[in-house]
Amino acid sequence: MKKLSLLQLLILNAYWVGLSFMWNSIHPILLPAVLLNYVPDAKKNTYLGLLTFVGLVIAMIVQPISGTISDGWQSRFGRRRPLAVLGTLFDFAFLSVLAWGGGLIWLFIGYVGLQFSSNIAHGPMQGLMPDRVPRSQMGVASSLKTFMDMLSLIVASLLAGRLLDPITRDPAPIMVVVMSLLVVAASITFLGVREESSLTREPANWKSLPGIFQINFQQNSSYWWLIGERMLFLLGIYGMQAFAQYYLQDVLRVPDPPKQTGDLLAALTITMVILVLLAGWMTDRYGAKYILSIGTFIAATGMLLMLLATDMRSLTIFGSVLGAGIGLFLTANWALANSLAPQEEAGKYLGLTNLATAGAAALSRLEGPVLDWLNAAWPGAWVGYKGLFVFGAVCMLLSLFFLRKIHVELNRGAL
Repeated sequence: MKKLSLLQLLILNAYWVGLSFMWNSIHPILLPAVLLNYVPDAKKNTYLGLLTFVGLVIAMIVQPISGTISDGWQSRFGRRRPLAVLGTLFDFAFLSVLAWGGGLIWLFIGYVGLQFSSNIAHGPMQGLMPDRVPRSQMGVASSLKTFMDMLSLIVASLLAGRLLDPITRDPAPIMVVVMSLLVVAASITFLGVREESSLTREPANWKSLPGIFQINFQQNSSYWWLIGERMLFLLGIYGMQAFAQYYLQDVLRVPDPPKQTGDLLAALTITMVILVLLAGWMTDRYGAKYILSIGTFIAATGMLLMLLATDMRSLTIFGSVLGAGIGLFLTANWALANSLAPQEEAGKYLGLTNLATAGAAALSRLEGPVLDWLNAAWPGAWVGYKGLFVFGAVCMLLSLFFLRKIHVELNRGAL
């Protein structure tokens, strides 16, 4: 496989800018704020948790199915982009519902529909990297993808919190920006990547779709351990991220929680970006498992330090330690996933990583009812929010046991 230039790698990963901006505007900023227009304050964690749980379960199912279908998609434009274009077009319909629908029911329809359409596109798009990038560049390519994700997170965090009026909580201004950026980012990748015709490929076997989630464990054991490791680590992260806005509102009592949440996430992500840029080179040189171990210990330390935060300044400092660990983890983990996935079934295997990503995100949302119960049981102590940090650190450290089960080449430069 021919090496790609830096420009080609950037074009290949441009789509993730739009996708990351979209979800990092919606999940930590828009949904928690807009929900307060329609639900009682004492049950806000419960409503947020259950709403996003439903959507993320859909994402967990749809993404690997879509990725698998793209493995056998026959088209003169290639096997990945046609289905990705279709899903992206439907994104705009559901983003419009979120922007101008109004009411809890329309918020539910827009969010759940967006999870469905976005993951139709997401599955095939993940298959582009192993299709186009040689193994020797996988660490750098993965770091660029993660870098674009993190850069979008920074911009989304800073911009979305400022576009959302803390009084009216009107989502329309954010959604207009989201749709505009998604059009540009998707166009760069869809028009800039040249896939070979897939008309000669074996067509997708629709009868085999029920078996998508069945993989021979003995032949692919390392990949399943990788999924387990990723799920445990991200489970610790997503709970904190999902309920951060309510934590800032209830515990630190900051003015304008949506804006402060965005500023906090942006500060954390800046640290992540710095480490992401280093992590790609470090992964190619020292191996993904070594970098994953370091990243996990740093992230767990940062999560526990956040228990000591008494104001936004200390929370941001401790959160930056967490961000550094996450940056190392995400790059090394994605490089390892791309290397372990069989090339002919890359869409299927990388789609299955969403069992970990969306699965962890979905499970973390079930912490919402527990948070409301614990906070109500001990008024003023905010035991529920403190438990988020302890639980997160424990999950990260437990992921190291799964990491030990992943077998890869141990020579220098191997993943």
